[in-house]
Amino acid sequence: MSTILVDNLTGKTSAGSITVTSEGGAATQSLQQGLAKAWVNFNGTGTIAARDSLNLSSLDDDGTGSYGVNVTNSFSSADYCPTTSCNASGGNYSTSEINTVVSTGINAMRTWNANPTGVDASLIFVSFDGDLA
Repeated sequence: MSTILVDNLTGKTSAGSITVTSEGGAATQSLQQGLAKAWVNFNGTGTIAARDSLNLSSLDDDGTGSYGVNVTNSFSSADYCPTTSCNASGGNYSTSEINTVVSTGINAMRTWNANPTGVDASLIFVSFDGDLA
């Protein structure tokens, strides 16, 4: 097996267009479209903080179970796909959702328990798929 070592990949037809063929060869996927453009794993209790992230400029603590996730490089439109997941400390049932897409660079989200009451979650995961500006 050969190894290709490069710092940059550029499409031949279009600079941002690189196609990857599936393992079975029956389907293709645009490499650029298949990558998450931003994500964060953060602690939503006490002083909130990112454990790790990509394309994250800051986090906002907007009250119990309410957060803002701000990206460094904005999306080209508000039609991108945010995905969230969380787990409250102590094994309490909790869930999360994106309340609104405020703009192409800021997202508001809430976490809550089964009541449903807002609850700070110890593990919060957010991923964004779409086109960057």
